[in-house]
Amino acid sequence: MKFIKELIEDIDVVIKNDPAATNRIEVFLLYPHIKSIIYHRMAHWLYGRKRYFMSRVVSNFARFITGIEIHPGAKIGKGLFIDHGMGVVIGETAEIGDYVLMYHGSTLGGTGKDKGKRHPTVGDHVIIGAGAKVLGNVHIAKGTKIGANAVVLKDTNPYSTVVGIPAREV
Repeated sequence: MKFIKELIEDIDVVIKNDPAATNRIEVFLLYPHIKSIIYHRMAHWLYGRKRYFMSRVVSNFARFITGIEIHPGAKIGKGLFIDHGMGVVIGETAEIGDYVLMYHGSTLGGTGKDKGKRHPTVGDHVIIGAGAKVLGNVHIAKGTKIGANAVVLKDTNPYSTVVGIPAREV
């Protein structure tokens, strides 16, 4: 029952934020990010039970059908909306807060072969623009807006807007 309740909430976030979304059935059947979230929840469940190979099989299948790559180890809060989705990458140790909006081509990635926590932590109500790259063990504070194609390499301040390569607050 919890799974269904979370799924309905995820769908309702899309309807609230996407003027092109007309009803729950349409969003459920046609929006790739909803499929990727469903598969991620299955893969994450397997990953948490040390079924690493099967979790990667599920996540690779999801990537194949949606174009969205989410590592099974990533922690995702409620209400994530990946608008258009294609090319989004979310790394293994990434943590995403509630009601985050990510646009196509954005990445929550690492900077190399570091050990331990090597991907970003994203706070609640963050917007990550199309093509933006957030790299390394950085903290993106609550309410931050990251501009399209920005490359974020350091922590942000709450409710700030960051743009550029490397990203800086404006």
